[in-house]
This record gives sequence, C-alpha cells and structure tokens, in this order.
Amino acid sequence: MRQIKEIGAMTKRCMMYTLRNVDNLLTMLFLPIAVLLLFVFVFGGAIQTGNDNYIDYVIFGILLINIGYGAGTTAVSLNVDLQNGIIDRFRTMPIGRNVVLTGHVLASIIKNIISTVVLFVLAFLIGFRSVAGFGGWFAAVCILLLYSLAMTWLAIVFGLIAKTPEGASAFSYVFLFFPYISSAFVPTKTMPKALRLLAENQPVTPINESVRTLLMDLPVGNNVFLSLIWCLGITAVTYGISGWIYGRKS
Repeated sequence: MRQIKEIGAMTKRCMMYTLRNVDNLLTMLFLPIAVLLLFVFVFGGAIQTGNDNYIDYVIFGILLINIGYGAGTTAVSLNVDLQNGIIDRFRTMPIGRNVVLTGHVLASIIKNIISTVVLFVLAFLIGFRSVAGFGGWFAAVCILLLYSLAMTWLAIVFGLIAKTPEGASAFSYVFLFFPYISSAFVPTKTMPKALRLLAENQPVTPINESVRTLLMDLPVGNNVFLSLIWCLGITAVTYGISGWIYGRKS
C-alpha cells in the first residue's frame, strides 16, 4: 500500500511537470492533430488503399505515432531529472527503487490516453466511422494500452542511457519512424520487395492491423496474437534493462 501511494505521488509530480510546461503540453496535443489533418486532407487524395474514406485506413497509424511521440517526451523528462540531480535527492528518501521509473511510465500512459481520446474525437468529426461493437473496442483499447506501455519502457531505457536531454530526444524518436515503414499509411504490397519484407516483420504492422481490423470489424487473423507477443516481449525486456541501468546509476 505504501509503495502504491509513492508511485501515485511520483505520477502526480510528472503530470504536474507536463501541465506547467506549456510548450510540451501544446505540442503533445496539437502535433498528432496536425499530422492527422495533413495525411487526410493533403496526402489522402493521392494515396490509394482500397478504402473509399482514407481516414478509416490512416487513423490507426496516426494513433501509434502519437503514442510513440508521447513515450519520447517521457525519455526527455526522465533525462532532465537525471541531469538536474533530482534523482539523487529521491535516492536519499525512503521510497522503493522502482517508484521513480514507474511514476514516469504511468504519467506517460495517462498523457497518451488523453491525446488518443482527442485524436479519436477529431477523427469522428472529420469522417471516421467504426462498425465494431463493445468487444472490438475493448480489445483495440487494450492493444493500444499495451503498445503505450511497451514504447514507454523502451523510451525509459533511452532516457537513462542518454548523456543529455537532446540525446534522449534523438534516441527516442528513432522508433517514431517505424509506423511509416509499416501498413499504417499504405498497404505493404505496394512497397518494393525488400522494404515490404521489413514492413511485414516489424512490430508496428501487426499492432496496426490488429487495431484496424478490430475497429472496422474485419478478419483479425493472427495479428492480435503477434501484437501481444511483441508488446509483452518489448515490455519485459526493456523493464529488465531499465531496472538494471537504474540500479547501476544508483
């Protein structure tokens, strides 16, 4: 119970930091909105996906980019804490060793939930329609939460190993490009053979396809199973690595 209270206090601290950082807050909310509008209204008319309404195809990739960006800002905020010495102060306090990292992770997931809801509302306003029932929505939300958890722990590793906040930002944004090399924006069959091989065998494609097929009530295949394997595997590995690095820094 005590550690839960400590994690709650650390999560609240991270959220307050975001709310007080106006630039970070505005970017978190408006960058994914700008990307969505750009792809739907600027590129959408020129991209052929077999869907009459391109937003029904592209919204899921924008959601994954949004989650990746939110995780990236967590890497930066953690590294800022390291550079400012606040982590050293936390070490002198009688709190659990994992409280600091877990607080950053939970705050990141909360921010991703907020920005994802904003994106969904905008998507509905400009034409997105889902035919899924409660079960499809529930499963899709669970996959998005698992993806957010996996990407945030991956970002935590980058935040711990980077020497500067700028370095943390550069490291963490590497995985922002994976949705572009996937089925998020165009079908993989339209890509050159080598690129298609990469796109079809990296984690974002089955995760994107899982959310899309669940919300559009399409055949799911083995995408949900692959999504769970990727998300849980990345989370387990990066959780262990981040704990080891944090322990050495302690």
